[in-house]
Amino acid sequence: MPAKTLSSTNQPPSRDRETPAPASGPSPEPMALEHVEDWIFDLDNTLYPANSNLFAVIDQRMKAFIGAELELASDDAFKVQKDYFRKYGTTLRGLMLHHDTDPHAFLDYVHDIDLAGLRPDPELARHLEKLEGRKIIHTNGSGKHARRVLERLGIDEFFSGVFDIIEADFLPKPEPAAYRHLLERYHLCAETSALFEDLPRNLVAAAEIGMTTIWVRNDTCWAEEAESPGHIHHVTDDLTGWIGGLVAARASRNDAARPDPSPPER
Repeated sequence: MPAKTLSSTNQPPSRDRETPAPASGPSPEPMALEHVEDWIFDLDNTLYPANSNLFAVIDQRMKAFIGAELELASDDAFKVQKDYFRKYGTTLRGLMLHHDTDPHAFLDYVHDIDLAGLRPDPELARHLEKLEGRKIIHTNGSGKHARRVLERLGIDEFFSGVFDIIEADFLPKPEPAAYRHLLERYHLCAETSALFEDLPRNLVAAAEIGMTTIWVRNDTCWAEEAESPGHIHHVTDDLTGWIGGLVAARASRNDAARPDPSPPER
């Protein structure tokens, strides 16, 4: 299991192996993550900037769905929405448990949104293309929504799979069983997998089973603060730049590992 240390937000992964630092503070020299073979990405507010406000639209549609489904005023629907999210990891989970809500109707409604405001990210695409290893989406949303977003960002070709809430049998992150199901589905080894997430609580179970965790931090109204850094190994507020640094660090170590050609003997 990797050492539970934080890497600096403003530093890309370094060329040298990291010296473990105290869990209470960031490490001065983050790892190149040479041990990682598979890369797991959350979708919303992780692969695209949270300030694009795409998830804000989804959030509003959740509230509207609950209001119509439960015949509640807007403010009351909002309270139910957030209460279920805090208790169960997703609003949908609470609706299914307490109101027998049709999950497919919920997902179809809340993800029926215009993606025109989401800009393609060619720089992220370049970095993902160079990052060796399988790349898989793990989302509490629907696979249909995930594929639309990936296509809009121009990065869909780099992902070999989408593990959505439907394939997880509607068991959401941060439930530990959701991560075990992911590992089994794609034959992943936790110790050689890394998870990128914007919600710190969704990194707890991942770290406990041995995954390397990267918190993609944001300052939007729905952002969370980490209660403890113990389950967060790295942190960044710039996913594209951080992956670019990671790719460069891994390439540099590969170059350094190659033997220098010796001049021919006379």
